[in-house]
Parts: sequence; C-alpha cells; structure tokens
Amino acid sequence: MIKNMTLGHYIEGNTLLHRSDPRTKIILTMLLMVYLVVIQSYYQFAIATVFTAFILAGTKVHIRYAIKSIKPIIYIMLITGTINLVTTKGSTALDFGFFSITYEGISATVKMTLRLSLIIINSSMITFTTTPITVTDAIERLLGGLKRFRVPVHEVAMMMSLSLRFIPILVEETDKLMKAQASRGAEFDQGGIIKRSKNYIPLLIPLLAGAFRRAEELAMAMESRCYRGGEGRTRLKQLRFTDADIKVSVIFIVFILCAIAVYLAVKS
Repeated sequence: MIKNMTLGHYIEGNTLLHRSDPRTKIILTMLLMVYLVVIQSYYQFAIATVFTAFILAGTKVHIRYAIKSIKPIIYIMLITGTINLVTTKGSTALDFGFFSITYEGISATVKMTLRLSLIIINSSMITFTTTPITVTDAIERLLGGLKRFRVPVHEVAMMMSLSLRFIPILVEETDKLMKAQASRGAEFDQGGIIKRSKNYIPLLIPLLAGAFRRAEELAMAMESRCYRGGEGRTRLKQLRFTDADIKVSVIFIVFILCAIAVYLAVKS
C-alpha cells in the first residue's frame, strides 16, 4: 500500500498540460471538483469519466499511476460505501433479516465511488504534470490578495510545497523501514486490521526521527542560503500564461458545454 502512493510525484513530459501555467490547472481542477461534487446523473458521471480518460491520454500519464493514486483511499471508500449500503432507505434489493440493502443504497455507493475516484485522479494531474516549485509559485500568486490582510501567503505556499516534496521521500523511507522490519520477522500483511495497525507502531519512531532530521537539515540549508521568507524574494522563472493555457481552457469549456447539454437532454 505504501509504495503505491503517487501523491506528490512529478512525471516529466512536454504535453499541453505540462506546458500550461499551474494557475490555470489549479483553477480548472477546482471547478472540475465542484462539478464532480454536485452531479447526480449517471450520464454526467459518464461524461466526466470520458473527460478524465481524455486528460490521461493527453498527458501521457500511464493509467497505472491513476490507479495507484486511488489505492490509498480504498479503505475510506469501503467504509463509506458500507455505511451508504446499510443506512440508505428505499426499495429493498437484498434482505438479510437484521438489515437490508436498498437499490438507492447501491446507487449512492456507486456514485460515491465514482465521485471520489474521479476527484482523486483529476487532482493528481496537477502534481503529475507540475513541479513542486511551480505549484508553490502558483499558490502564492493565487493567494496574493490575502497579503492585504497580513496572511503569510509565501510561508503557507512554501509549507505546502515542502509537504508535497517530502511525501515521496517519506513514502520511500517507510517502504525501506518496512522491508528492514520484515527481514527481522515482522508481518505487515497478516492478521486483522487491529493487528496490522499494531505492527506499524514500531515504524513510527524511526520514521519521525528521520523526518525531524531531514527537516533540520533543510532548515540549515535554507539558512545557509540566506533564506528570509517571501519579502523581496525574486524568481528566476516567472509564471506566464501562454497559448497552452488558452487551449486547455477551451477544452475545459467544451467539456462543460457537453455536460450541460447532456443534463438538459436528460431533464427534458
């Protein structure tokens, strides 16, 4: 499970989405997430799935990365799906005596699974096609208006960037610790959920010690380079909107228009 995490991974490429400005990608992804949250029709889910497949093909990101991005939330899907199946009222599909499963519960579970999967895959596209440093710059630029209210925008963006950058490192370190513990007889794939959770406890101390050591080394490296926050800071590469942003925006608008057309056709 640990080695399957893809959050924070950047996949090098030169596709349209790779070349577009990270601000465009963040804004359009937020709009897409809103759309995925509000839709209810299976036709709309089908349109969103086709659009996601189109984006995956366009970015040349292998489908296994998309599948891996979903794996960390499988248990969340199972828990929420079970709750939906058991608690949703409606027409009975299966009766087990002390509880029953309804058609409405099955439908709610399927839609919830599709919704979460599409949100995770599409939001992962930002980190798949954008380097962490440009994500930081984009977030700082987008939140720039909050500086008037003395919000430390640069520091917030820097913390988010460092978090994204540290995730793959911590995942790799956790995988090494698990292999080291497994060579000493530890079993992470045996027993129930409680036993497995207990087996992970010995990993926490060395993992936290390693994280603090890396954080201290990073702080020393930043201080040695005279890092003093965002005030007066300049950038070697400036963010600029290009033709790629126009093309990406047009594709997204076409998708929204198709979704609206399908919604109106189904409603009528």
